[in-house]
Amino acid sequence: MSDENKRLARRALEEIYAKGDLDMLDELVHPEFLNHEPAHPDLPIGPESVRQTVEGLHGTFSDLRFEVHQEIAEGDRVVQLVTMSGRQTGPMMGRPPTGKAFSARHTHIWRVADGRLAEHWGVRDDLRLLEQLGLFPGWS
Repeated sequence: MSDENKRLARRALEEIYAKGDLDMLDELVHPEFLNHEPAHPDLPIGPESVRQTVEGLHGTFSDLRFEVHQEIAEGDRVVQLVTMSGRQTGPMMGRPPTGKAFSARHTHIWRVADGRLAEHWGVRDDLRLLEQLGLFPGWS
């Protein structure tokens, strides 16, 4: 079961989040999916939650890639250490696209139920992302 859950989480990152293939939502995302990520407290429950997240990502970034560095699966949980990379080609935080490339680390925790992703917790290095895009001045 652990290997199947890892494949499910990778497919979601690659097919839905990176490629933006929203036709995969019903196959990979549970009808009661719940995203616990603090950056998105008002997302609805279910595949619509993932749809809104993916549409937001693809409206801001292009050439999205998710490189999985480590995965741990136990029971119904999968933990992934991931690097998300791409280029900012859409507006962000009320500012125009920078066209700059970025690479930022994420940690994702997924819960699987009935062969689909049912819950998500995420931690992202948004500060590093904003520094690379020139949207945060940084410090020395």
